[in-house]
Amino acid sequence: MGLSGEFPIQLLCEKMGIPRSSFYNWKKSVESPSEQKKRLAQSIELFQQYHTRFPSHGYRWLNAKIKLDKGIVFSDPYAHKCCKIAGIKSVSKHYKYKKPGDSFKTYPNLLLAGINIAGPMECVVSDMTAFYVKGTYYELTLYMDLWNDELIAHSLSSKRGDRMTYLNGLQDVIEFKKQYPNQELVLHSDRGSVYASKSYNELLPMYNITRSMSRAGTPTDNAAMEAINGWVKAELFTDLHITSADDVPGQVTEYIRFFNEERPAYALEICTSHLQMMSLGKSPNIFDSSTKSVPHTPLDTLLQSNIGNGSRPSAEEPTLDKRSL
Repeated sequence: MGLSGEFPIQLLCEKMGIPRSSFYNWKKSVESPSEQKKRLAQSIELFQQYHTRFPSHGYRWLNAKIKLDKGIVFSDPYAHKCCKIAGIKSVSKHYKYKKPGDSFKTYPNLLLAGINIAGPMECVVSDMTAFYVKGTYYELTLYMDLWNDELIAHSLSSKRGDRMTYLNGLQDVIEFKKQYPNQELVLHSDRGSVYASKSYNELLPMYNITRSMSRAGTPTDNAAMEAINGWVKAELFTDLHITSADDVPGQVTEYIRFFNEERPAYALEICTSHLQMMSLGKSPNIFDSSTKSVPHTPLDTLLQSNIGNGSRPSAEEPTLDKRSL
C-alpha cells in the first residue's frame, strides 16, 4: 500500500506477477472487511486473551474454557484455525512415553482388569508430586475420584519424605467416603514406601476400601493421576504465576478450588468436577481439614501417637504403626 503512492499500480503488479484485479480485491478486503473476517478477528482476540491467562494449555482446552465461561461455542477446527493464525501454542512441558516395567505383585492392579466406573467414590487414585518455590522444596499428595476427576483430598508439606501428607490425605478420603458407607471403593496408587506399607493398608478393609497398585516402574498404569500431576505444576506456575513463597499452602488450596469448580475437562464433556457431581443431585466435596472438625477414628489415633503424646491405641481396633511406614 505504501508503494502505491510512489509507483503506478500496473507497474507494481507486473513486478509482483499478479493481476491488478487481485490487488484491488485485497485492498477492498482490508478497507472493508466482511462480517466473517470481523468475527474471525474477534475470535482470535478472545483466544489471545485466554491464552494470556492460561498459557499452559492448547486450543482444545482454551476452546472448552471459553465455552464454560462465556457460553460461546466454537468447533475444534475453528479454534485451531484461530490459534494458528495468532501463533498460540501450549508452553507446558511434554513428557515422553516410558516403557512399562516388570510386574511384581504387592497388591493386584485392578485398573488393568477394566473397572466400570458408574458413579462417585468407586475408584480413587493417588500420587505425590514435588516442586520448588523460591528454593523451598514442597511435596503435594493428591487423591482424585476417577469418576469426575475431582481432587477430593490433598496435603502439602515442605519436609522431604514427609509421610504425613499421605496420611492426612487418606484421613480426608475416609471422612468423605462416610457419605457412601455401603459402597466398595478401589484405592489405586504406585508402589511407594508409604503406599505399600502394612500400616497404611491394614485399616482400609474396615472402610470397605480395596487396594490396587501399579506395576513396578510403570507410571502409565496410573496415567490419569500422572497427567494431573503434570497439569497441576504447569498451571500453578504458568497460569496462576506462583512465584512468591508467601502462603504457598493457601495458593495451592485456591488452585484445588479452581481445579474442581472452574477448570473444564474434556473427559467430562467440557464440564467441571463439581458440576458433574451436582448433575446427580449430590453435594460436591467441600471437606477442609483446616476448618472442619471430624470425629476420631483409628487413623486419628495414629496421627496423635506420631506426635508422641504417649497415648496408646485401643486393642480392639487395628491402627497404623508409623514406625513400619
